[in-house]
Amino acid sequence: MDDVKIGEILLPGDKEQQERQEAKVRSRFWPTFKKAARQIPFSRDLVAAYYCATDRETPFRVRGILLAALGYFVLPIDVVPDILAVVGFTDDIAVLTTAIAMINRHIKDRHYEEADRALADSPDQT
Repeated sequence: MDDVKIGEILLPGDKEQQERQEAKVRSRFWPTFKKAARQIPFSRDLVAAYYCATDRETPFRVRGILLAALGYFVLPIDVVPDILAVVGFTDDIAVLTTAIAMINRHIKDRHYEEADRALADSPDQT
């Protein structure tokens, strides 16, 4: 993945695009996360990013960037197919890592607390 490609993926979009992306992310996040959890070294950050992206108090642009990254994560078809075991999520990890680095200061303690609760409630997700 080159930086230009990641930059294109992480465009925040307009309100309508964000609403479509959020619906897609909400419906597909947990099933995709369950498949990928063992391969993603920053699962807690990823779940916190999910809660940050779905938090209406998060700034519009930040939500858009996170929803774009999470949307890429939940897509069944991407640059490297996720069915290819360990290597399949490497492009998703690159996109997510970039997005989280860009907006890290917007992921609040409450998002991490929600992530911790979600991960504790579902031991099969980690």
